[in-house]
Amino acid sequence: MSTLITDIGCLVTNDPAHGTGPLGLLADAAVVVEAGRIAWVGHAASAPAADEHYDADDRTLIPGFVDSHAHLVFAGDRTAEFNARMSGQAYTAGGIRTTVAATRAATDAELDTNLTRFIEEALRQGTTTIECKSGYGLTVADEARALRIAASHTPETTYLGAHVVAPEYADDPAGYVDLVTGEMLDACAPHARWVDVFCENGAFDGDQARAILKAGQERGLIPRVHANQLSYGPGVQLAVELGAASADHCTHLTDADVAALASSDTVATLLPGAEFSTRAAYPDARRLLDAGATVALSTDCNPGSSFTTSMAFCIAVAVREMGMTPDEAVHAATVGGARALRRTDVGSITVGARADLLLLDAPSHVHLAYRPGVPLTAAVWRAGVREV
Repeated sequence: MSTLITDIGCLVTNDPAHGTGPLGLLADAAVVVEAGRIAWVGHAASAPAADEHYDADDRTLIPGFVDSHAHLVFAGDRTAEFNARMSGQAYTAGGIRTTVAATRAATDAELDTNLTRFIEEALRQGTTTIECKSGYGLTVADEARALRIAASHTPETTYLGAHVVAPEYADDPAGYVDLVTGEMLDACAPHARWVDVFCENGAFDGDQARAILKAGQERGLIPRVHANQLSYGPGVQLAVELGAASADHCTHLTDADVAALASSDTVATLLPGAEFSTRAAYPDARRLLDAGATVALSTDCNPGSSFTTSMAFCIAVAVREMGMTPDEAVHAATVGGARALRRTDVGSITVGARADLLLLDAPSHVHLAYRPGVPLTAAVWRAGVREV
C-alpha cells in the first residue's frame, strides 16, 4: 500500500536539492510513502496517485527525531539528588552508583518495562530512532543483560561498561579496566554496535579510555566518547584520533578541540538537557558550527543528569542558550543525529529514506523553539507505519 501525505504547508526535507536553505524547505508539498520508504517528494500539485491519502491540513512535516545518546536501561529514581542540586549542591558523577545498585536489583522484566515506557514516551514526541547504552550494571552479567534488553528495541546499542569504575573495584581501577576490556567485552560485544567510555575526572583517564575503545574496535564495535563534559580533558582529541562516530557533551573545548572536530568526521553531539538539569555552563554550539564541525542534538536521557525524552525541549534550549538558530537546531536533532549514528536512511525526507515522519501542529518548524514546552505532535510515522 502507498500513502500520499498532502497539503503539507512546510516540509523539512534536510536536502537543499529539494527546497530552500540547508533544511531543503518546501511549501505546499506532498510526500508518498510506500513499503516503509519515501517514494516521492515534491509540490502537492504534482503528486502522483496513491492507495491511501492523508491530509496534513497545511501543517509542518519534518523527519522523525534521531536521538543518538540515551541511557534507558535502568531502575530506581534520583529525585532526591536532583532536589539537592537545585538546592545548591554541585553535580558530580558519583550518583551513577545509586542507579547501579537499583539496576542490579531489578528483574529483566522490570528493566524491559521501564525501557519500553521511555521509548514509547519518546515516540509520542516524534523520536523515531534512538540509541541506548548499557552502563548501569557494571558486572559482566548485568551489562550483557542490559544490552540484550536494549537490542530487542533498537539496533543502536552501545556497550558502556566504562561508565564509572564499579564499586567492587573502587581500590583497583586497573582491574576494572581489565574486566571491561576482557570478560565483560566478550559477553557484551555480540549485543552491541558501539563502544563508549566516560573519559572524565572521576571516571576514566585518557590512557584507560584509549585501551577500552581500542579493545572494542578489535571486537568490531565503533567508538563514541563521553568527552569534555565536566572539565577540559583528552576526550575530544581521543575521539578524533580513533575515528569515533561522535564526541558527546563537548562542554569544555579548547581551540584545538574545536579544530580537531571541524577537520574530522567525528560529530559533536551536544546534550543541553544535562546542563539544564545540573545548572552547568552550556556548550557553545555557535563556536562549533562556525568552525565547520558537524553538530547533533540529543537528550542524554538518564535518571541522574538529564531525565527527559523530549528532543523538542532540547531544540528549544539549544536555540535559547547555545547560540543555535532554529534551523540549525532542527537539523542537528534530525540529520545531525543520523550522522552521529552513521546512518543515511534516517534524518531526512528524501526518496529511498526510511519513512520516519513527524507532523507538527504548527505552521513552521520554528515553533519547536518558539513554543517551548507545548506538545506539538500531530502524527508520527515510523518506517511508514503511523504510530501516533
